[in-house]
Amino acid sequence: MSESVSLFGGRVPAEVELLCKHLKNLHRDTFTQILGAVVKAMEGQDCCECVQRISESGLISEESLNRVMAGLYALLKEALRRPALRHEVFNDDLRALRISEEFLSDVSSVVFGNRLTSVSVRHQEPSLAKIEEFKWRVDVAISTSSLARALQPSILMQIKLSDGHVHRFQVPVVKFQELRYNVSLILKEMNDIEKRSILKIQD
Repeated sequence: MSESVSLFGGRVPAEVELLCKHLKNLHRDTFTQILGAVVKAMEGQDCCECVQRISESGLISEESLNRVMAGLYALLKEALRRPALRHEVFNDDLRALRISEEFLSDVSSVVFGNRLTSVSVRHQEPSLAKIEEFKWRVDVAISTSSLARALQPSILMQIKLSDGHVHRFQVPVVKFQELRYNVSLILKEMNDIEKRSILKIQD
């Protein structure tokens, strides 16, 4: 099945492949409610109450509910990351995944009906904090328990991240010189690669 699904390019995620199995004998109203809960989650809204209501209805087992939500989330997230995705191609992929025609239009409407945007999905993806402030100074330890470290200069660094965390650490001058050398070496190698004609854009 994975070879005929163009959306994922390579291997289809396991949660998406299991989607069809757990959609069998599922009423469309229940599917619509689950899809709505997934959309809320992707928009950053609280969907706990909606999921609890579906679970308490007894129309779908807890395992199937979790599987369907995971599969729909992975499917929609990947589709919304591709702004050039065509409607008919996406529908063909859904058929290749053996998604029932009964549910196909509902899933497509989320992707192509402006209910979600790729921007809103990206905001929910994990991201690393950025460096907002960087301070450093050279320090010399005059009194220390180690004679080897006495009067040896070191570099004190402080980094403030966008999430509010502040990290302070100390780097011996020797290690800092190693870092500086390695960074210079990497920059030189990158510059050499860029100069190779095979990587240049030809007019």
